[in-house]
Amino acid sequence: MKVKLDENLPAELLDDLNAIGYQAASVHQEGLTGAVDEILLRAVRHEGRAIFTMDKGVADVRAYPPEQHNGIVLFRPPSAGRGAVRAFVRRHASDLLARDLKGRLLVVTDRGIRIR
Repeated sequence: MKVKLDENLPAELLDDLNAIGYQAASVHQEGLTGAVDEILLRAVRHEGRAIFTMDKGVADVRAYPPEQHNGIVLFRPPSAGRGAVRAFVRRHASDLLARDLKGRLLVVTDRGIRIR
């Protein structure tokens, strides 16, 4: 599965995700750091990637209808520390790899994964 990590996720996740079967890239690698959501999502859609993010704005289904994207995954960890976020994403990464993300918004919390 091809994914793009938003700038609000630890860069160390690239190696973690690639090691378990993702084809992960980051906004940092492609010069999209600081890009507005519309430009970021256009680039992600053009590359055929899903986006992994903690940005609630990207999860606005009125502005960014999930059916127009290859998957939007919003992580909502209970703690915002870098290590805690990395552990949270790693804990849920295998489950997400087994899912079809295309056309869906997934919100990942400690209580589970909600799909829209």
